[in-house]
Amino acid sequence: MRLTREYAFQAAHQLPGVPAGHKCARLHGHSYTLVVSVDGEVDPVTGMVLDFAEIDKAVVPVVDLVDHRHLNDVDGLANPTAENLARWVWQHLERVLPSLSRVEVRETVSSAVVYEGPGSP
Repeated sequence: MRLTREYAFQAAHQLPGVPAGHKCARLHGHSYTLVVSVDGEVDPVTGMVLDFAEIDKAVVPVVDLVDHRHLNDVDGLANPTAENLARWVWQHLERVLPSLSRVEVRETVSSAVVYEGPGSP
């Protein structure tokens, strides 16, 4: 079974690795959606894989590190592409959310990246 929880945050960034003149080299912001998924078996006693509150307990402090921030100034996000942000979130959650299976970062309603941990494509 897979549980999924969504979180929203706003942040600004600049992408230092894009070619000169690229619009994303300029300071700009996004209303991000972070989708975190965990996988597991349903516990026969509780009827749950994991209480959603436990997911919140792990994810909310990570969201607080990036919400209303300039992402380039956040430790580990000097090049805050959506891909790097998804990996950064995974690295912060994998220790406290062992059943983590998927992190999705949506920059816009039509643009998202999915990271499923080291070794994933």
